[in-house]
Amino acid sequence: MKAIPTTPTHNLQILQIYLYYRLILGAVLWLTYTSGVAASVLGKLQPDLFNFAASGYCLISFGSLFVFRAKQLTHSIKRISFLLIIDIIALLLMIHASGGIDSGLGYLLLINVAIASIFIRGQLAFAFAAMVSLFVIGDSFYLPNTHDSLTSALFSAGSLGVLIFITSISFHYLTEKIRISDIEAASQARYAEHLQRLAQHIITRMRTGIVVIDEKNRIELLNQSAMQLLGLPQENYIGHSIAEISNLETLVNTWHKNPVVGIPKQHLLRAGQEARVSFALLETEGQERTILYMEDYRSLAQHAQQLKLASLGRLTASIAHEVRNPLGAISHASQLLKESEHLHPSDSRLMEIILQHSDRVNQIIENTLVLSSRKEPKAQQIDLNRWLPRFISEYDASNASEIQLHPISEHLSAKFDPVHLTQILTNLCDNGLRFSLRQTGKAQIEIRAGISENDDTPFIEVIDNGPGVSDEMLSQIFDPFYTTDEKGSGLGLYISRELCEINQASIFFQRTPQGKSCFRINCPHHQRMI
Repeated sequence: MKAIPTTPTHNLQILQIYLYYRLILGAVLWLTYTSGVAASVLGKLQPDLFNFAASGYCLISFGSLFVFRAKQLTHSIKRISFLLIIDIIALLLMIHASGGIDSGLGYLLLINVAIASIFIRGQLAFAFAAMVSLFVIGDSFYLPNTHDSLTSALFSAGSLGVLIFITSISFHYLTEKIRISDIEAASQARYAEHLQRLAQHIITRMRTGIVVIDEKNRIELLNQSAMQLLGLPQENYIGHSIAEISNLETLVNTWHKNPVVGIPKQHLLRAGQEARVSFALLETEGQERTILYMEDYRSLAQHAQQLKLASLGRLTASIAHEVRNPLGAISHASQLLKESEHLHPSDSRLMEIILQHSDRVNQIIENTLVLSSRKEPKAQQIDLNRWLPRFISEYDASNASEIQLHPISEHLSAKFDPVHLTQILTNLCDNGLRFSLRQTGKAQIEIRAGISENDDTPFIEVIDNGPGVSDEMLSQIFDPFYTTDEKGSGLGLYISRELCEINQASIFFQRTPQGKSCFRINCPHHQRMI
């Protein structure tokens, strides 16, 4: 006989109740017998046999409480069958000692048959009922009876046998129904648990940040993307107030006052990290919860950038044909005129101005053409430990400069288009060296790389000794054609920001703890890059 793999909870409860029932039944029969209250019924035929069976049954029932512990989750059919056989033998001995079925003790066997039908499946349950019926009928023949009393005993035994089979069939049917229901419920519970794990995995991995808060603005759910957007370390924030981890509480309170679904709002979560935030109301179990959907503005800007570049490409192609050729003719004619022997010395300065601004316009056209012809980024896993020293070496070969590279931790890599990253750092180094030379007389800059503490993303910083950016100009430095240098085109930082956005990175200006100017590139997380 095979072991039952797992006993359902309600079966365990039935088994525990039955164990206590056996102990109470044995104690009641033995105490009733020893007190002499039912001396005319209990043990009237063989008192010693009844006393032995009742006392032994009490001891066995008491010991069974320790064998079948409440916390035990599995029980074999062998053990339960052995338990039931002991019960049947003990009851049959007491029935026989009390004069047979007419004593009324035979109906106690119905409880044992019902228990057998609950714990023993299939034909074994019916075999158990048949065995009990045969023992009852056999005991009627064994007892000393007259012809009339034998007929009456056999009729009583037969009636009890019918009841035994009815009980067995009924409880077997009900038990099978409950077992099938338990299997279906367990299957549905496993499927629901699987769906829950799957949904949790999807929510955790999805690019959209999800934050669920209750009526008191306490966090009930915060996925991985939301923690990265908010710049939070990997900790448990369930139960915290939204005000403790972000600056979103004002937006939440404003939406609560007027919960109208509208255009998602662009919000600055932290320096260099913008997100589009939208809200939704979730009503569950009589409570209202608020869902915040946060989308990384960099990925949205990437799609907008593709459309913008397509339009800009068509425009700059026309500009190249219409402006570049006349500009080249003007520049060439100015150079020839400057070399003329008949040029008055007072006009030389005017020719320098013409050539200078011709070069500036040509640089603007070239930068615009480079920007408009840019293709999809070809992101690669760049080992910054090797790539940055090589970039500095190549940059120093064509520029008289001094670039200090801070020590980089081992295994530091970033997912980026290397061509784009080269152009971004070239623009930042050019600007940093120019302003450092103007401020201190020395063309010196620093480059530092590492891992952000809040979201485990790599970063690169270009630090210079220039005057920095004032608070008034901070919102304009990345605008196209905005420059404070009369020789600049105003497109260097703009192009750098565009290249960062299409690589799902960000760039922003900040001051170092020492007060130096710093442009920081936050590279994308390796799991968020397409």
